[in-house]
Amino acid sequence: MRVYSSFEEIDKDLKILKLQTEIDKEEIKLSIDQTKESLSARSLISNAFSSLAQKALVLKAISKITDVKNVVTSNRNS
Repeated sequence: MRVYSSFEEIDKDLKILKLQTEIDKEEIKLSIDQTKESLSARSLISNAFSSLAQKALVLKAISKITDVKNVVTSNRNS
């Protein structure tokens, strides 16, 4: 526990605490807004589409690689 020697010290700390409280409230508001935005229908659909597109590209790349391996393997066996 802090011991104060003047009312000015008390007032200063009270002002600091008040400002910290206001900052904390604003941070909570920002977090809530960011959460709402990330859970919006548009965002969820966009993320799902992006994920599907990425998986499709990976599958296409894998299928090309495996086709190349199959061609190389079949040419060696001939």
